[in-house]
Amino acid sequence: MDHLVKEALEGEFRVNMHDADSIQRGLISYMVRVVGHDPRSAGPRQWFMALAYMVKGILSERGMGTSRAQYGQDTRRVYYLSMEFLTGRRLMKHLLDFGLETNVREALDALGQDLDELAQQEPDPALGNGGLGRLAACFLDSMATHRYPGHGYGIHYEFGMFSQTIEDGQQVEHPDNWLQGGNPWEFVRYSVSYPVRFNGRIVCFKDESGRERCEWVDTNNVNAIAYDLKVTGYDSPVISNLRLWSARASTDFDLRFFNEGNYIEAVKDKTTSETLSKVLYPMDSTVLGQELRLKQEYFFVSASLQDIIARYLRVHEDLRLLHEKIAIQLNDTHPALAVPELMRLLIDVHGLEWDEAWSVTRETFCYTNHTLLPEALETWPIGMLEHVLPRHLEIIYLINHDHLQQVRFRFPGEMEVLRKMSLVDENTQRIRMAHLAIVGSKRVNGVAALHTRLLREKVFPEFDEMYPGKFVNVTNGVTQRRWLLQCNPQLSDLITEAVGASWKSDLTALHALEPLAEDAAFRERFNAIKLANKARLADHLKEQTGYVVDPASMFDVQVKRIHEYKRQLLNLMHVIHRYTLLREGRLDDPVPRTVVIGGKAAPGYWLAKQIIRLTCDVALTINNDRAVSDRLKVVFLPNYNVSNAEITIPGANLSEQISTAGTEASGTGNMKFALNGALTIGTLDGANIEIKEEVGDDNIFIFGLTTEQVTETKRRGYNPWKVVEHDADLKRVLDMITSGFFSPQQVNRYSAIRDTLFDGGDQYMVLADFRSYIETQAKVDALYRDPDAWARKAILNVARMGLFSSDRSIQTYAKEIWGAEPMDI
Repeated sequence: MDHLVKEALEGEFRVNMHDADSIQRGLISYMVRVVGHDPRSAGPRQWFMALAYMVKGILSERGMGTSRAQYGQDTRRVYYLSMEFLTGRRLMKHLLDFGLETNVREALDALGQDLDELAQQEPDPALGNGGLGRLAACFLDSMATHRYPGHGYGIHYEFGMFSQTIEDGQQVEHPDNWLQGGNPWEFVRYSVSYPVRFNGRIVCFKDESGRERCEWVDTNNVNAIAYDLKVTGYDSPVISNLRLWSARASTDFDLRFFNEGNYIEAVKDKTTSETLSKVLYPMDSTVLGQELRLKQEYFFVSASLQDIIARYLRVHEDLRLLHEKIAIQLNDTHPALAVPELMRLLIDVHGLEWDEAWSVTRETFCYTNHTLLPEALETWPIGMLEHVLPRHLEIIYLINHDHLQQVRFRFPGEMEVLRKMSLVDENTQRIRMAHLAIVGSKRVNGVAALHTRLLREKVFPEFDEMYPGKFVNVTNGVTQRRWLLQCNPQLSDLITEAVGASWKSDLTALHALEPLAEDAAFRERFNAIKLANKARLADHLKEQTGYVVDPASMFDVQVKRIHEYKRQLLNLMHVIHRYTLLREGRLDDPVPRTVVIGGKAAPGYWLAKQIIRLTCDVALTINNDRAVSDRLKVVFLPNYNVSNAEITIPGANLSEQISTAGTEASGTGNMKFALNGALTIGTLDGANIEIKEEVGDDNIFIFGLTTEQVTETKRRGYNPWKVVEHDADLKRVLDMITSGFFSPQQVNRYSAIRDTLFDGGDQYMVLADFRSYIETQAKVDALYRDPDAWARKAILNVARMGLFSSDRSIQTYAKEIWGAEPMDI
């Protein structure tokens, strides 16, 4: 190595990334000059940092080229505002996108380093919690891959929501300090800073031309500092940018208090200000927690809009034409305050008239709705808004006044419609953020065909009638680059060998795999790859939980946020039923199963935490029962995140997508599992419906009540007691849960689950769907006993997933919502 060190330090600081020898010298040069470590004693962490900084240089060069092209071509830009971006680890993605993995691996091998070990040194960025953040990351990838001028905006969280461990069978939350070792990928832009204001009061006056103007004064200010992450596309010269805002106090400390020796008071404002970007989704069970979340949402919205306007004004002068050059997508209601904030900026700061500003605003924003659950539609107390954002509350009232005038014209004399469509809920004295986003946007989209239909017919029917054509559907998708090419390299190689490489940027090319489902040799190789992925997952489960599972067993997986409507409880009830049949010898020719459940429960969601605890109690009982442990294992996978998903999804045989029909907006996990060759058991909910249409009725396991049947069952007066009375198996399962069978030290541990099912009316129809679910699981067993038949269906699932690429989603957004065109680079 000595001669390489000498050459690297004496030569030019330039690396040819297509030459392994040059990469070696470059790595050593970065190790010495940037990381500041002696290559002779460097460990995997130092080599990772050297490699990351070297790749970061390419990102920077290409990013500047993209930026110059955007300004030069004066392209219409898309800005994606989201509270979450779950990007996953970045090293391997960048190498794959640039086509450099083979060269870098060869160079590292020559230096005695393993690329895979280096990649493990990178922390999983804790910039999100679930599907919302994973979707946003997929969209940025697809925008870059297909050369759309896209930018993301979010928050630079110092800590993620939390890091989950399981202690004594219960979820325990720990700080997710993902930045403790630094983040080599980010570019800190100290020169890009905007003031964000809170509190204060409003002063209105007549200006020199007699127009009424308002100023927001006596405010408490926080500075937003920009942190940039570059987003690569596959085999694309375009680099997208994800700009994250970090909160900084407007003054570091109060010198007066400092000189008096009152050090705590001296830094009080600084400490308070910087909590805004401290943690993802603070607990909102208290007023202070709710206020902090409100401030977070406004903080990133205000900084982002100020930045967007500053970019626009670099090359344009007339803000009345803003909407012709930019489109802003609101990912759920978290950024809905962007509507009054843009109005404030256009009117109070830049001097536009109200009608001009409102016309620009409504043509600029588009809103994605992600939920059908009424309790999940975000609202804010009027009193809190009045205290924190007084000017915005005034603007919302003015928007509502104009809006209700139009409603009166459209629905004359219909006071109930007026009440339902108002941005203000008079009963609760809260502002309805979804209503605000709908009124302030050009387009509103759902994320699956069923979801969009229910939005139009059940959730916002009056808005749909008043604004024909405003509600459109854009079914979600996932990027095949991360969720197949990167996480399942063996299957990716097999597919490329069989049908070529075009599927990497055009997923519909997978259709060419269909005939190979009848090819015995292909099925054999496909099954061997699945078994290898299962062995990798088994090793991961042992490392994470200590449980040893058999890769030859069926891997039955449900990984997602823990929530009643996602019905992890129904999954557990099947497991318990299966356990009793195995113990009693009543299961003919049983298929060995490993049931994997993973996901986080929100810190304040006690019942979800009880479901996690029940999962762990059931696992402890079953896995230690020698009578069944060779045929049934249960594992709770802790701290589910992107990196865990990249191991879990390729190893699954069966994908559990079992939410109550009419509750899941779309789902993207269902797409990732099918793309990696898992068969789906699910309800006709969310994107399951479209997956069923694509893969065929014979290649998916559908059970349970439909959305219409759920509605009709509840309308007739659903009685969960009657369901249990007529199903002895169900009664026994519930008795085992509630009698202390799985918790003998605390017999009534799960009384809350019983109360939810019976006293709470079984809102999510767990009991109503139990029998159908059990019968369908028997069909799963029957198919799995025939490996060839199972492999045929699994291959067809992969082959027919072309619709579910985020590339298709982005192209639909670009054409039908944003009016954006790919860049010419």
